[in-house]
Amino acid sequence: MLSQEVLEPRLSGLIAHLYDAAVDDSLWAGTATRIAETLGSTSTVLKLHSDSARVNLLECTGNLMVSEREQAWADDWHRKDLWVERSVAYGMQRIITDEDLVTREEQARSGFYQEWLRHLDIHHMLGAVFPAADGAIGVLGIHRPQGAGAYTNHERKQAALVLPHLQRALRLGQRFAAVSQSHAAALQALDRLDTGVLMVDGTGRVIQASSIAEQLLRENAELAVISGRLALRPPALHDRLLALVRGAMDTARGKIANPGAALSVPRPHRMPLALEVSPLRPLASAFGEQRPCVLVFIRDPEAPITVARLRELFGLTRTEAAVAAALGRGASLEDIASGMGIGLATVRSHLKRILAKTGTHRQAEAAALLARSVSTVSNH
Repeated sequence: MLSQEVLEPRLSGLIAHLYDAAVDDSLWAGTATRIAETLGSTSTVLKLHSDSARVNLLECTGNLMVSEREQAWADDWHRKDLWVERSVAYGMQRIITDEDLVTREEQARSGFYQEWLRHLDIHHMLGAVFPAADGAIGVLGIHRPQGAGAYTNHERKQAALVLPHLQRALRLGQRFAAVSQSHAAALQALDRLDTGVLMVDGTGRVIQASSIAEQLLRENAELAVISGRLALRPPALHDRLLALVRGAMDTARGKIANPGAALSVPRPHRMPLALEVSPLRPLASAFGEQRPCVLVFIRDPEAPITVARLRELFGLTRTEAAVAAALGRGASLEDIASGMGIGLATVRSHLKRILAKTGTHRQAEAAALLARSVSTVSNH
């Protein structure tokens, strides 16, 4: 057993680590080892048992890992964990030892002891079960071999100090993971849109940009980021953008009621870019109000339409889909014929079949449907 002078700083450090790992899951690896070392043990397991008999092994010390060949056998014993079954009956959130759960006679004849625990060199256990998210049962198991001696009441108390912090850290980690998943989904959705999105402050300084926005900035000389700020060329157009951004920022701060405004960005020999500015109002939080920002949406009407998606949606042939994509971009039949190197009559024949397959009756109606039916960017 560790002395009090050694144990107290270790406990404080362990508790701090649990909360750090909840915020940054890259720190989670090694937590089981840290628990074992803090409580003078050789192994630790943290896992979740669900109602469907599924076991999610959250973290364990290296000496509890088995070979791939033994994994099915190990999974079976995790599901049939005698200590977990008895601990639930003994009481949730109560620190227990193996002596509370099984008799010496049971240890001598139990397959759980003789097959599973003997293989892992585990004999003594200190731990608890506790309620976790989605109806699962959380399990903390701390172990050491027979020769190390049984756990004492003092060690029970030390584990009891750690348990509530472990529970809170797990809940926090699960909430952060859910938020992280939502954030990742939102970013992926932005990257699949045909519109570039930038978050800027009141001076136009770029805070965040979607991948499509970055692509538009690279491909269009009319757009630029200068000294970290979004800029338009020529200067007169840039002044209009700044005025729109300042107005949207005032709206985000609650000073004026302006839902946003749009701006056309001319391009030589090409259709203009469509730019829209919209306020992003801050959300109140107990940890401080978020800063107001402005969202800038940029769309290129000439961006290529995903031909493969048109084929999937409407059952078009490869050539029909190419013609349909050009129609969706607003190209005339003459331009399509010239661009594809085919006759105008052939393009009209393709158009007739496209109208039939899309259930439309006029070229303009088909073009509008095709432009709005699929993303105008390729898959990443």
